[in-house]
Amino acid sequence: MYSFIPLEFERRSVESQLQRARDFFNLMRRRRTVREFSPDPVPFELIELAIRTAGSAPSGANQQPWHFTIVSDREIKRRIRFAAEEEERENYSGRFPDEWLEVLAPLGTDWHKDFLEIAPYLIVVFKIDYGIEKQPDGGERRIKHYYVNESVGIACGMLLAALHNAGLATLTHTPNPMGFLSEILERPKNEKPFLLIPVGYPAEGVKVPDITKKTFGEIADLKSKVV
Repeated sequence: MYSFIPLEFERRSVESQLQRARDFFNLMRRRRTVREFSPDPVPFELIELAIRTAGSAPSGANQQPWHFTIVSDREIKRRIRFAAEEEERENYSGRFPDEWLEVLAPLGTDWHKDFLEIAPYLIVVFKIDYGIEKQPDGGERRIKHYYVNESVGIACGMLLAALHNAGLATLTHTPNPMGFLSEILERPKNEKPFLLIPVGYPAEGVKVPDITKKTFGEIADLKSKVV
């Protein structure tokens, strides 16, 4: 049973709330997926603070079913790249259905994943499907985790926002299947790869697709009581 403490909360004026909301929206609407990175080094503290931010995310029963592996070692990044490209080559040459390839075509993506080796950091997010508690007799007891995908998804959203806020570029990469990440990074059996995020500064002169986002009216609606 948790003890309960006073909530730290500052109620701001409406004007202040609106200004902060507008500033944050204008910051986040400029976030773009980047596939060309600069090899320039990034201060590790920026990565640490972003992951600490992600770790503050809400989760089912506060079980915090996530683990973040940070990769900066060149050889490990190379192994990850080669393994990812092997899977992606299979995907693009036959495993992906034609409908998915048609959706991807305007973005110009293919099986080449140079960014996995060039970006100064890779953050690999693992979801922890269940906890493991060691028993006195040497055995193990599984601890069920609840709302794992939802919890890890929220943490990843907060991580991407924190990295963008820190002035870094990111890519959400999901090579399929991703089991090779567990093997290369030597993660335990109760963890599964969820997301692979290259992080760094964008390459000089990089260009991104000229895309648009759905309007507010397309993604939301308001149900209000008519008086």
